[in-house]
Amino acid sequence: MTTNLGTKENTLFTERYESIEKCVEYLTTHRSEILSILSSISSYRAANAEIDSTIKTLQGVLQEVETYRPACQDSMAVFMPSNVILYSYALYLLIPSLFVNRIEFRASSHVTEYVSLLHDKLKEVHQLPISNLKVSQKSFMTNSVSQADIVVFTGTYQNAEQIKKQMRREQLYIFFGQGINPFIIGPDADLSLAVDDVIRMRLFNSGQDCLGPDIILTHESIAESFKNLLLEKVEALTFGANDDPNANYSPIFYKDILTAMSEYFNNNDKYIIYGGGIDFRTKKMEPTILYSKLEDRLEIAEFFSPVFNVVSYPNDEQLMKLIGSSYFSERAMGCSLYGSEHLADKLRRKHTLTINQTLEDVEQGNKAFGGHGTMSNYIFYDMQLVSKPILISEVVAEFLSEKRLEV
Repeated sequence: MTTNLGTKENTLFTERYESIEKCVEYLTTHRSEILSILSSISSYRAANAEIDSTIKTLQGVLQEVETYRPACQDSMAVFMPSNVILYSYALYLLIPSLFVNRIEFRASSHVTEYVSLLHDKLKEVHQLPISNLKVSQKSFMTNSVSQADIVVFTGTYQNAEQIKKQMRREQLYIFFGQGINPFIIGPDADLSLAVDDVIRMRLFNSGQDCLGPDIILTHESIAESFKNLLLEKVEALTFGANDDPNANYSPIFYKDILTAMSEYFNNNDKYIIYGGGIDFRTKKMEPTILYSKLEDRLEIAEFFSPVFNVVSYPNDEQLMKLIGSSYFSERAMGCSLYGSEHLADKLRRKHTLTINQTLEDVEQGNKAFGGHGTMSNYIFYDMQLVSKPILISEVVAEFLSEKRLEV
């Protein structure tokens, strides 16, 4: 079903690119309308940052497709994520519409209402063949996924694997999951910078973000200093509603997180040095710091909440043994390194690595992102699985046809 979009005179591409330009204009001039939708599930800071990132990414789309030139495909089916709904709309729907004739998507059950509101507003603007199917997963699998040239799934690895089993050899299957995204704080780190950055990342959208670090590995020689500075700064944080621009953290939107974290705190209460409180009425979860040593083997989970899991390590050998373990390798996506820059080359082998900056600082929607852990992201095509940083336009060009889109 591969066709050539043709030359610069191609009407289809021109019309669709104009539709994306209209979306950029709409997001710019109707920011408050979009903000009101996003702030139903995100904090003020996170919602504004998401709008900014979306506009920037859509503005970069022409250069992106000129670079990779994916050939046009007939159809695409997308399982949308439960967070960053606007940014995901751009990455998984708007941009692919430049090289996919028609796209059908199914919203996560957690955010169906808000995705529908967003789609209804944007659909009026872009008028692209992007359809929101409010159907069961079974129906979506039968009527959309089974027929699609490209299938995109965002969610848990376990669910991704179930869908992968049903893929035909000629279908391109792209999986976006979650990683542990460790912060590594070496003995020569700038502690003030490291603390500020780890708070910024862990508290982004009150921790409800897949780029948040689930473990903060701190060299034992500076662990006490790091811990004390983190405590000092976390104690100064303020709670507020999602529309409060001055709030450092806001209510937890996803109710199952509250239940899961209450059990985690109860099971690991001896490691809690700050916070641990959950108010189920207001959905407020206190920023919580747990402190342990590597030898304690505290369970590492994907928290999706304002939890700082600080673990001290004795030396590089033990640190890299942990990072190289199957649990971490399978979940390798991003990693942020402060100090100990001699470890950078080893860490880059599996991770998108940042040095003295965060994943938020480097993530850009027109470039491939991710790691080499199969539970974090992968591409499955012709019964072969590849785990590497992913950009949909690049992957389509690489796996489905020769790079011949002219724009």
